[in-house]
Amino acid sequence: MAPEPEEVAAEEEAEVLPPVGHARVVYLGPVAPHWEVQSDFGDPATIQAFRDRAMARLVLLPPHDPQFRRNRERVVRDAERENLTLEWDLGFPEENA
Repeated sequence: MAPEPEEVAAEEEAEVLPPVGHARVVYLGPVAPHWEVQSDFGDPATIQAFRDRAMARLVLLPPHDPQFRRNRERVVRDAERENLTLEWDLGFPEENA
């Protein structure tokens, strides 16, 4: 069954919207706090709310911790829901993450 024209138009419109902000998650090193969330643009309230949620997921996790991968994916999905561009600076080159 083919999707209705309204559904297709809504999906295309959602894909075209420009990001409302930017966030860069930076690994600070082995001593807690391990992370900092920086931003280049966007509504400060939106960025701060995202920062709070991201830090709650990452604050005690270094990148080599097994839980980090799951929580990283949750942070990525959160950024997608908020329509934020997201960068990760882990301090080392990443293999296809």
